[in-house]
Amino acid sequence: MKSVIKYMVKGALRVFLPFYLFPFFPSNVAAQKIVAEKSTVDVGRTGYQAPITAVFEFRNKGGRKLRIESVQPDCNCTVVDYPKGELGEHFQIRMTYDARQLGHFDKQAAIRLSGSSKLQYIRMKGVVLEHYVDVSGLYPVDMGDLRLDRRDLEFDDINRGDRQEQQLRIYNYSTSQTYEPNLLHLPPYLTAVVQPVQLKPGDQGVITVTLNSSKLHDYGLTQSSVYLAGHLGDKVSADHEIGVSAVMLPSFSGVADAQYLPKIQLSKESVDFIFDGKSKATDVIDIVNTGHAVLDISSLQMFTPGLRISLDKSRLQPGEYAKLKITAMRNELLRVRTRPRILMITNDPQKPKVVIEINAQ
Repeated sequence: MKSVIKYMVKGALRVFLPFYLFPFFPSNVAAQKIVAEKSTVDVGRTGYQAPITAVFEFRNKGGRKLRIESVQPDCNCTVVDYPKGELGEHFQIRMTYDARQLGHFDKQAAIRLSGSSKLQYIRMKGVVLEHYVDVSGLYPVDMGDLRLDRRDLEFDDINRGDRQEQQLRIYNYSTSQTYEPNLLHLPPYLTAVVQPVQLKPGDQGVITVTLNSSKLHDYGLTQSSVYLAGHLGDKVSADHEIGVSAVMLPSFSGVADAQYLPKIQLSKESVDFIFDGKSKATDVIDIVNTGHAVLDISSLQMFTPGLRISLDKSRLQPGEYAKLKITAMRNELLRVRTRPRILMITNDPQKPKVVIEINAQ
């Protein structure tokens, strides 16, 4: 065979075969390129004979084309659903337990990938209760074992000197871990109290957040972020961020007769943006002072990123017009967690706060 290379060394015949004649041994590179966000999922509680599903999020970090050859659960009480074709950059594996036995359960499944001899494992755990009322739907915000009813606090229409309360409802979804939840990075104008102090598995609680407006610096919109922690000393995580906004209004005590006051009027107070494949879109709102005194727009702010705004005039004489130009950036708006809005603070006692709603498609 021409591809065989021979030569003599000290009387011995050495034969070198080309590398493609050797058998191929699969490496473990493929397994290392498939990464699970969580390889263990605590699915919490379920009722007797009420099947429950764990969803495992995976990412294919390699450039190779991979397939799942098989997924083998450790018992016939679980069923695993997985992609049957070529894996994309992101994919899911769903593991469902039939919940036909009471008590705690801990189930695993082995994943075999093409081009790898190494198995990867996923694990779901939880508890089956004879009498169980599912409250998880009341807590849609997933922050690990702890879940909240919302992830934003909005303190609206505050006057200087007011104290206003907002409540976050919290639920310990874990089946085994007790937590002492608290809020980190509170700004000076906020305080928080958690009841009860300890949340055992399955417990629900309330975090009462109080805003002291005397510690706000200015009228208009003030925004900050606080972070939910399971224990004191936990590190801050962006996944546990809770947005806080406060809108403080100016005082109009002792104002003159209404016929001598400014009055703001807008051509519209909501804007619908349709990008139609474009990266940005623009609209204009006309503002007119229909009153009998100078109209001042003292503050113009946005509740979220993703918007660019410009006002050609902030001080309007009676009968005078101004134009508010709004540009929406599609990619930025897709990432925001709260409703995009624009806030104006004016000296119109009937309308000191103007909120423009932004709807983007």
